[in-house]
Formats: sequence, structure tokens, C-alpha cells
Amino acid sequence: MRRLVYLLLLSILMPLPAGAEEIIKKGELLNIERCVDIAMMKNPTIVAAKGTVGVNESRVYEAKSNYYPQINWTGGYARILPVSGRSFTGTQGGTFGTSTISTSSNAFDQYTTSFTLSQNIYDFGRTSTQVKIQNLNFDSSRSDLENVTEQVVFTVKQAYFGVIQAKYNRLVAEDTVKQTQQHLEQATGFYEVGTKPKFDVIKAEVDLSTAKLNLIKLDNDLKIAVVNLNNAMGIPEAPEYTLAENLSFGKYEMTFEDALSKAYENRPDIKSIAAKRQAGETSIKSAKTNYYPFLTGNASYNWAGGSVDQLDHGWNVGAVLSFPIFSGFLTKYQVEEAKANLNVLRANEESLRQTVFLEVQQAYLTLRAAEEAIPTAKLGVEQAQENLDIANGRYAAGVGNPIEVTDAEVSLATARLNHIQALYADKVAQASLEKAMGMR
Repeated sequence: MRRLVYLLLLSILMPLPAGAEEIIKKGELLNIERCVDIAMMKNPTIVAAKGTVGVNESRVYEAKSNYYPQINWTGGYARILPVSGRSFTGTQGGTFGTSTISTSSNAFDQYTTSFTLSQNIYDFGRTSTQVKIQNLNFDSSRSDLENVTEQVVFTVKQAYFGVIQAKYNRLVAEDTVKQTQQHLEQATGFYEVGTKPKFDVIKAEVDLSTAKLNLIKLDNDLKIAVVNLNNAMGIPEAPEYTLAENLSFGKYEMTFEDALSKAYENRPDIKSIAAKRQAGETSIKSAKTNYYPFLTGNASYNWAGGSVDQLDHGWNVGAVLSFPIFSGFLTKYQVEEAKANLNVLRANEESLRQTVFLEVQQAYLTLRAAEEAIPTAKLGVEQAQENLDIANGRYAAGVGNPIEVTDAEVSLATARLNHIQALYADKVAQASLEKAMGMR
């Protein structure tokens, strides 16, 4: 047992090696689940929401503290100088006169100390309703944490697929540069043997410069996408890593009615505002308790005297019943305030349910549109590739022109980018629908 305790202390006191403290290792392969897990640990928004949950949990125990006895100790010291006479000058009862003050030299010390115990015996539900309110606020903060977490998860997914999209777009740009480079070499060869004019070479050079500029732009877009993902995970200074590429298409099988039902059942923001509404209902009961009396028991033991060594002592036990007779209509307006707050919460709850309906409907329609666009975009890539092959064949045979080849290359690049965009839109739409349903 001692050895186990020693090892535990050693593990706490000894610093970890540098590699063990790293969240992401350089060159690590990350999938989407790993990125989400990192965000759950490091994203500051989630950390702040967890802190709010801790605050509300403490308030529950603060409210419960009134169930327990309250014990206080007091102590005091005073130096007393007795006065034996008084002095005044003026008219009193029609007679003008003066008097004098004389003080005694018999000053003495006064020591006091006491322990006091008080206990709430019965308060007509004041404490119990406050505990219930704080418990509901605690539940609401936990639902708020879930809501923040789901928003962060969605942001991470969106950024994750954004990096993959940017990477694929860059690969398309690299292929376009290779194609235009090959076309330039082909046009230069034809020009040197005299079968094509100088215009073809210049046109190919311009196309190559344009492709290289686009590659520079898309390379920067990829870097920005990685920065966005790092920020979403809460580690802006993350080392270089690679992502598991996943833009494969799979139809999301769910009806709109099922999606809406799951949203009403799972959405943490709906749970949060429902808890706040229940707390508002309880607040009315809490305000009404101020109409009623409360009974408190108390006991104390006291010491008092002129010397620390010789103190008189005694004790007392009793109970106090306090009944509020008139408080300037304070309780009446506190009840009205609680009722008005409840009406606001009910309206906000209904507004949120309508917003949830809108979010689910928009996400569902966006997903279905994205799913329908993917086969068309894929077909466009196949057609554009075939068109480029024909244009290259015609140019090689001497019956085509460089404009046809350029147009075909641009069409293929555009089709490939459209296909990538459709796959990205499908993944983001799935993540958006899952967020709207309150599912991770």
C-alpha cells in the first residue's frame, strides 16, 4: 500500500516528458473523430461553458446551506470611563443656570465573548424553492454546455472538410499546371518544326502563367483552411499533421419528420430554456413565500467581565417567529416580476421551437439538394475529361486549335472543382442536419 501511494505521489510530482504533453504529434494522421476529441479538451468556448456549470453547481450548495445550523463566535473589548456628573449652560424651566461635569478615575476594562447557534426550523418553503431554482439553473447550464459543444463540433467538422476540399482544389490546380505545361511543350514542338504558328506558343505560355497564379491562390487557401481547423480545435499553434481524407458520398437515410422529432427530443438549447422556464415557475412560488412567517431557533453561551481571568458566564436558548406584516408592497411586486419573467421565458421557448423547425427544414433541404447535385457533378467531370481528350487529339492531328484545348482544360478544372464542392457541401449539410437535430 505504501509503495502504491509513493508511486502515485511520484507520478504527480515528477514532470512529464515533453512528448507526453503534446496534444498532436508532428506528422500525426488525424481523422474527424480525433479532431473533435481535441476540440472537446482544448476549445476555450467549451472550457468557459464548463466553468459556468461549476458556478451553477456551487449555487445549489449555497442554497442548501440554509438547511444547516449557523455557528458564530464574537469577542470584544472596551475601556470604560464612568461619568459622575453633567454640565450645561442655559435656561431650564425659566431659570438660567450652569452645572459641571465630573469624571471618575475608576476606569475599568470590559471583556465579552460568546458562541451563538441558530437553526432555521421552518420557513414555509423559502429554502426548498431556492434549492429547486438553483438545481434547474444547474440543469440549464449543463444543457448550455451541450449546446456549445455541439456548435464547436459542427465548426470542427466544417473546418475539417474545408481543409480536405482545399487540398483537393489544390490538386486540381496542380494537374491543370501539368496539363498546360504539356500543351506548351507540344505547341513549342509544333512551332519549331513549322506546323503551328507562334501564336499557339504564346497562348500556351499565358495559360500556364494563369494556371500557376491559380495554384498559388489555392495553396494559400489550403493554409488558411488549416489555420481555421486549428483554431476550431483550440490549438492555433499545432504542429504539422495530415488528415484522413473522407469526401466519399453516401446517402443520408432519414425523413424530415424523423429529423424534426429528434431535434425536439435532443436539442440541448430546448432543454436549457425548458429548465429556465421551470425555474421561472418556481420563482413565483419562491416570491410568494415572503408573505409567510419563518421560525428560527437560537442558542448562545456568553462570557463577560472586567478581567480575562474572572468572567461571568451564562447561556440562553430560544426561538424567534418573524411575521412580515407590511413591506411596502415589496412581495406583491416581486411576485408580479416573477410572473412577467415567466411570460418572457415562455415566449422565448416558443420562439426557439420555431427556430429549430426552420433550422431542421433548411438543413434537410440543403442536404437533399447536395445529394442530388453529386451525380450530376460527377457526370460533368467525365464529360469534361472526354472533351479534353478529343481537343488534345484534334490539336495533335493538326485539325484543332489552341483555344479549343484551353477551353477544354478550363472546363475540366471547373467540373472537377464543382464535383469537389458538391462532395464538401454534402458533408457539411450532413453535419448541419446532425447539429440541428442535437446529435453529434
